[in-house]
Amino acid sequence: MTTDVAKYRFNHVMYRIKDPKASVAFYRDVLGMKLLETHHSDEAKFSLYFFGYEDPASSGVARLARQGVLELTHNHGSENDPACAYDTGNGDKGGYGHIAITVDDLDAACARFDSLGVKFIKRPTDGRMRHIAFIADPDGYRVEILENPTLKGQQA
Repeated sequence: MTTDVAKYRFNHVMYRIKDPKASVAFYRDVLGMKLLETHHSDEAKFSLYFFGYEDPASSGVARLARQGVLELTHNHGSENDPACAYDTGNGDKGGYGHIAITVDDLDAACARFDSLGVKFIKRPTDGRMRHIAFIADPDGYRVEILENPTLKGQQA
């Protein structure tokens, strides 16, 4: 049996989330991602939410054929557990870091995030790296925000 690694694709990354209402709203309304698919298992007591961006190459494409998908996994009841908090990988031991989203205008995106009450970890004016920002999702996972110069000034 053989397999062709040239056909391998990075499909998705998964985060555990505490409150699906807050997280779905963040990725949909703050970051502009599309909710591609949901799966709820009452028996196993979990729900899955799959997000991605629309572009001409992915329009109408099944989730497993896409690249760059974010899966949010909610274990039912965690939203009511005050002790529930997930390790984002950015604590004392480090490890996992972040996902990154490119935007058409970094300053305008940061102003929009401010108007939406998004928590900033790093603003472009902080530190030496003036070309990036970091924001936090409702569970504290870091999202790096980068300006894509090829998108600057383009109309949707």
